[in-house]
Amino acid sequence: MKQIEINIANQDHFIYAQEICEVISASAKVRGTGIAKRSPEYVQKKMENGNAIIALSNGQFAGFCYIEVWGHEKYVAHSGLIVHPDFRNQGLAKEIKEFTFNYSLKKYPTSKVFGITTGLAVMKINSDLGYKPVTFSELTDDPKFWAGCKTCTNYDILTSKEHKMCLCTGMLYDPEKKRKKKERWFDKKILKRLKNIKQTMLENNKVVLLWKK
Repeated sequence: MKQIEINIANQDHFIYAQEICEVISASAKVRGTGIAKRSPEYVQKKMENGNAIIALSNGQFAGFCYIEVWGHEKYVAHSGLIVHPDFRNQGLAKEIKEFTFNYSLKKYPTSKVFGITTGLAVMKINSDLGYKPVTFSELTDDPKFWAGCKTCTNYDILTSKEHKMCLCTGMLYDPEKKRKKKERWFDKKILKRLKNIKQTMLENNKVVLLWKK
């Protein structure tokens, strides 16, 4: 695998915006799936705001993903995950997704992370990160998000189902549920440890009493 660096994109990466959009569009055509189109200007805006992740290999574009914020930071979504054809089948998509996921959790710690996709590979990556399949009703109701689907070839299906379902699968990661689960696990671990200590003390006390006798 070629040496690849994954970083938070900035204005220095504006020169890659056009190529990123072209690779995203070409990939969608090959898969025969719908995709919400994005302009180079939109991608550059994400880079400017520190909400884009880019992978480069000696100055060559290798991969990309960006973060969208919805509902006053109640939700965030990772979109436009793409790997250049020259760098596919090397696990780079997973690395970019994990980088984006961890970065968004730090930048938006209270936001629910969601995504909609038709790609089985992306679903697998999301599942490994802790996402759960959900109905569209559990995702953001921000009309601007769903307006982004208008350029997708499957938009008619979405509207005919009143935005309740489409060919995409909705997936959600709720950090609050994850935090509570960890707290429950931590409480159980402490309780178990205390019980073990108490049991040990009782057993030692029995030994002392027997010795005195």
